[in-house]
Amino acid sequence: MFNFFKKKDKLKSLQKKKEKLLEKAFKISHSNRKEADLLTSKAEEIQKEIDNLINEKLDLKI
Repeated sequence: MFNFFKKKDKLKSLQKKKEKLLEKAFKISHSNRKEADLLTSKAEEIQKEIDNLINEKLDLKI
């Protein structure tokens, strides 16, 4: 009922942010390739953060 009080999961928020960047990069790639490449590189950095979070969670479980 009160889901808006819950703190968002960092992993999910990073994944959503990465998806938005990749969508934007795809749309822009038709007109501005340089800007699309920058957005794609930002998405790759976010993917590295996601991988680090997953590895930390796995390390904590072991």
